[in-house]
Amino acid sequence: MNPLGRSPTAKNVRGRRQAAFTMVEIALSLAIIGFALVAIVGVLPLGLQVQRENREETVILQDAQVWLSAIRAGARGYDDLTNAVETITVHWADWSMNGTLLGQGRDLYTRTNSDITSISPPPFLPLTNGYTIVGVLSTPRYVYLPNVFQPVAFRSNYVVAHVRAFSGSAVEKFPQRDPAVEELAFRYRMVSEVMPYTHWDTNWIAFDATGLSPAEMVQRSNYWWVTRNLHVNLHEVRLLFTWPLRPNGQTGNGRMVFRGAVSGVRSNAGPLNFFHPGTFARYP
Repeated sequence: MNPLGRSPTAKNVRGRRQAAFTMVEIALSLAIIGFALVAIVGVLPLGLQVQRENREETVILQDAQVWLSAIRAGARGYDDLTNAVETITVHWADWSMNGTLLGQGRDLYTRTNSDITSISPPPFLPLTNGYTIVGVLSTPRYVYLPNVFQPVAFRSNYVVAHVRAFSGSAVEKFPQRDPAVEELAFRYRMVSEVMPYTHWDTNWIAFDATGLSPAEMVQRSNYWWVTRNLHVNLHEVRLLFTWPLRPNGQTGNGRMVFRGAVSGVRSNAGPLNFFHPGTFARYP
């Protein structure tokens, strides 16, 4: 007799347990995935924007070193610049001693033509070589006329260049002539300002100060000669970059300024100006 009261032929049938995700778990998982997607979509454009800005600033930093080097050295053989510079415009104005505007105009230089109104007769100077490009960019911010008794006391110049960057992706560079690629290439606006060095204390040369001794008069006279030499032989170059340059001529929010000093005499040949850097030797 079976003590358990079961038939010896009976089989123990064990039911299979059914397992699955509950609706709460599914909803929680979908919420986590959705939150992650929103975070990625929200941060990705910001990351791409930062990457683009860093790339553009790197291009400007590299180009600025070339421009400063060319202007400070009075370079004449940078013919590769013709592949980058599109136009240069010099806005000039003549002023009297009391600050009255006497006349103004614009000199325009392109790759195929030039329209010069500052001198007569106007020369033909298209941007076909580095000599012209560096010469125009070295135009001084202010040109003082030697004869102060003339109606015109000085001329102000505002030099603006539209440049396609020569640093960066090689696909955008010369000899690329595809209009679609050239239109999308990174371009910037550069303002060049060349001014004589004037950062000294004017009290050094104040001969009209009261109570000056003969020794102080001699000292101030020596300072006067120093400042005269600095005014002629030391200049400051300031380059202002704004980018990106859009097809309508407007620029974006990018902005950087570079400064450098030039030790040398400036000479001019018509509307072109060049520096002749000073050379120094060790004195035994």
